Amino acid sequence: MVQRYQSPVRVYKYPFELVMAAYEKRFPTCPQIPVFLGSEVLRESRSPDGAVHVVERSCRLRVDAPRLLRKIAGVEHVVFVQTNILNWKERTLLIEAHNETFANRVVVNEHCSYTVHPENEDWTCFEQSASLDIRSFFGFENALEKIAMKQYTANVKRGTSHIPRWTPAPVREEDARNQAGPRDPSSLEAHGPRSTLGPALEAVSMDGDKLDADYIERCLGHLTPMQESCLIQLRHWLQETHKGKIPKDEHILRFLRAHDFHLDKAREMLRQSLSWRKQHQVDLLLQTWQPPALLEEFYAGGWHYQDIDGRPLYILRLGQMDTKGLMKAVGEEALLRHVLSVNEEGQKRCEGSTRQLGRPISSWTCLLDLEGLNMRHLWRPGVKALLRMIEVVEDNYPETLGRLLIVRAPRVFPVLWTLISPFINENTRRKFLIYSGSNYQGPGGLVDYLDREVIPDFLGGESVCNVPEGGLVPKSLYMTEEEQEHTDQLWQWSETYHSASVLRGAPHEVAVEILEGESVITWDFDILRGDVVFSLYHTKQAPRLGAREPGTRASGQLIDKGWVLGRDYSRVEAPLVCREGESIQGSHVTRWPGVYLLQWQMHSPPSSVACSLPGVDDVLTALHSPGPKCKLLYYCEVLASEDFRGSMSSLESCTSGFSQLSAATSSSSSGQSHSSSLVSR
Repeated sequence: MVQRYQSPVRVYKYPFELVMAAYEKRFPTCPQIPVFLGSEVLRESRSPDGAVHVVERSCRLRVDAPRLLRKIAGVEHVVFVQTNILNWKERTLLIEAHNETFANRVVVNEHCSYTVHPENEDWTCFEQSASLDIRSFFGFENALEKIAMKQYTANVKRGTSHIPRWTPAPVREEDARNQAGPRDPSSLEAHGPRSTLGPALEAVSMDGDKLDADYIERCLGHLTPMQESCLIQLRHWLQETHKGKIPKDEHILRFLRAHDFHLDKAREMLRQSLSWRKQHQVDLLLQTWQPPALLEEFYAGGWHYQDIDGRPLYILRLGQMDTKGLMKAVGEEALLRHVLSVNEEGQKRCEGSTRQLGRPISSWTCLLDLEGLNMRHLWRPGVKALLRMIEVVEDNYPETLGRLLIVRAPRVFPVLWTLISPFINENTRRKFLIYSGSNYQGPGGLVDYLDREVIPDFLGGESVCNVPEGGLVPKSLYMTEEEQEHTDQLWQWSETYHSASVLRGAPHEVAVEILEGESVITWDFDILRGDVVFSLYHTKQAPRLGAREPGTRASGQLIDKGWVLGRDYSRVEAPLVCREGESIQGSHVTRWPGVYLLQWQMHSPPSSVACSLPGVDDVLTALHSPGPKCKLLYYCEVLASEDFRGSMSSLESCTSGFSQLSAATSSSSSGQSHSSSLVSR
């Protein structure tokens, strides 16, 4: 198994030269670092002008493991070989280290760098990454993992207050001639210190997406080194696969906390949530959602100041709310959308509290008043809708609830709790505090979590609460069954993204009819599972379409197998291999009228990729044969060429690929594609 560690950028507010002086004090040994038992210089060299100093050392580190485990392993220390490349002129230090002890069973590689802060030349930045490959070492993995992930930068300045910057010594004419002549490959320059250090310095100076430790502590809260590493690795994965769509660090951190910083589980949960947000356009919810007047009048919930820890406080008087009447008056989908808007607003308020208080606030508190809860609230469709809402919130807003204060719980509450508790995450259940009767009053009650001036007046507090009181929804406002069904479907109809499955031998295709030659087809899709090949074809013949989804052909009704590529249809976009987790945006400017086919098929090795579209027999065989399945989320749109730049849905295609599209237009000579653009995110 291979484990990886990546540190944030740690900033030392001291000049590079001073930090180097402190760093050198650890050799050959250092009392301030007891795990560091000693070191021995194996090789050392300097450049003629003294600017570059290379040292290779053998370092002994104490095994950080229980005595019994050390006895079983037969070692008290491990040996690492460390190579330091110090460039005084560039003000950089690169450190490469690997283990010699147990090298045939465990491979540890560590990379560290000290560089000058890109915005303050009197500060120094430190970064560290490591990989640990345990091949065969039963029972010793955890101990060596701790050693591999040890931080080597605990030194601080001691005694020295200033060290001048390095300046080159005068070079004699003879040395200058020798330096300009042929170089011995075994000399210092063979290590390439200039070429090695240059990109490292450039990475720190130019990459604005890196996190520094001070920012994490100030804005996200205290994290252990391994928790920091998980955050940075997950953020880096998002930067590679979801460019332009990366959620905020606070949001990423919630998914890690939900899975106790298990990186793979958090990544999968976050990936599915991002696809869900995209499909339902949740990012635009606060701008587009306007609750119906009925909800504003009868939905007994609203925001109310903050709790004693600074978390935003939301009050919900569920016992006073006619959930059955609301569902019959506005529909289940409207209620769900309203619940989502509350969660979106909660995240926004957490950010505001963080700025206001100057410390991380990542969750909010809910005060749930159950006075009036009765069997009417256990109406089966209502409970079913509640469970669905809990599932959606648990999957997409983990660790946003800091505390749930349940007051005035009646006798019927245990019945409701028995129904819903299995659907609530265990970490969330730990945050529930339940008070029956008047137990919420006095010490140990609400005063432990809310200031007295914040406790609502209907709970005996001093604050006037403007949360609607709820009440029964008049039956005259109920919708008919047809109206309710139509209203609930509006949410699905408003979705612009569609999900699809791709089976081996049965691609998913979308047929787009173009009546005029000059149009632009744009697409945007995410690969949720597996690898697929995306292609775009053109044909003058209209394929037979399925009735289930306009524009998309159903399985078993694909183009005849007898069709020949180049005669009956043509390929107008070269096949693009799309890997799992990637987000692809692109566009194609059409040249002729006819039918354009967007096709996604399962990726196979080049030798087995068919050169023509599958026929009906292939599809039926694939549908009845067990095998892997790919999943994707896609959206496509046809625009008039003059409207292409103004379309919000094709904005990324415009900014990322329009210059390429224009270049393709001027150089196209194949006669097939007037112009095209594919952008892989």
